[in-house]
Amino acid sequence: MSIKQNLFESMEQHLLADEKPSLYFEELDKTAALREVPFAMLHDLKNAEQSPQHHPEGNVWNHTMLVVDEAAKVKEKSSDARVFMWAALLHDVGKPGTTRIRRGKITSYDHDKLGARMTAEFLKQFSGDEAFIEKVTALVRWHMQLLFVVNGLPFADAEQMKSQTSVRDVALLGLCDRLGRLNADREKEEENVRIFLEKTR
Repeated sequence: MSIKQNLFESMEQHLLADEKPSLYFEELDKTAALREVPFAMLHDLKNAEQSPQHHPEGNVWNHTMLVVDEAAKVKEKSSDARVFMWAALLHDVGKPGTTRIRRGKITSYDHDKLGARMTAEFLKQFSGDEAFIEKVTALVRWHMQLLFVVNGLPFADAEQMKSQTSVRDVALLGLCDRLGRLNADREKEEENVRIFLEKTR
């Protein structure tokens, strides 16, 4: 087994077993492991800044670490814990490639779409399980729908989402995504999940 395959399997083990997977990834980032392709796309999250208003925790790496820890608490509520945890780790890998400053604001339009393509490319290097790859990729692709549907944005596409993935898994990942930031309002975010599930019945 190659060193990279070993690392992938170690990541998976920690994603599934740890109470706070972020502790493992923070230690891993102190080594050279995340400077190597394809893992470098995780390290690149540190180079993607986010709107201070929506993400007071800072860059996308900081946000992702908070999200995987939130996801670890609820993974058993998902339809597939392995799929769910990989989606939590990879959900924003498209942000470094899409982050721009527009009218003085930091944006990352279509990071969900780019992230889905990057996720598929990444996982294909380590797994031949096409169903697994498709499920993770679909969750990454549709993880923003909670926000889009609740706010009635033109990017909402509930029917297409439902044809590719579990609405409840999207809601659960979306909740972790929203809670994976400093000063998150759990009551408000849980209400948004309720509205999302109501609108996507």
